[in-house]
Amino acid sequence: MADTDLIEAELSSELIFDGALLKVRRDQVRTPSGGTAVREWISHPGAVVVLAQLDNGKLLFERQFRYPLRRIFIELPAGKIDSNEHALDTARRELREETGYKARNWRHIGTMHPCIGYSDEHIEIFFAHGLSFVGSGCDDEEFLEVLEMSLTDAMLAIRDGEITDAKTITALLWAEKLISGEWQ
Repeated sequence: MADTDLIEAELSSELIFDGALLKVRRDQVRTPSGGTAVREWISHPGAVVVLAQLDNGKLLFERQFRYPLRRIFIELPAGKIDSNEHALDTARRELREETGYKARNWRHIGTMHPCIGYSDEHIEIFFAHGLSFVGSGCDDEEFLEVLEMSLTDAMLAIRDGEITDAKTITALLWAEKLISGEWQ
């Protein structure tokens, strides 16, 4: 099957919500069969997630309350990419603001798309090591607890349902392959 047999073409696009973070669009599309359909989707500026490895081999995590689900989650440091900001700069900023650490070594290891059915969000995954503590600086409206966890314990926390955040699970699967040397 050729790609052209799968691709939908935009016929019109309407902004139906323009929020501080998200924009919701309603598009009319032509389907590959020649019909039309409506696609509602969320435009997102993108984000980063950071696998920050301490000298002791453990990774930095956060415990943070997430309002939409009204519960506390364990997740890796992460944050939204600001307008005209390079993803690596976002990763550096978020690691410093949320954990108080800076890293000497950075590596972009992949990209994930967490909600392909209704959003264009992309999350850039970074691996950071050579960490040094320089003091925390969370935003005024951000409250979190920083913790250290081994990769083994983090994988068990996924298995046991203690870590359910998609960006964290995806990044940890990358970390498992990188740290084992299976993926370069």
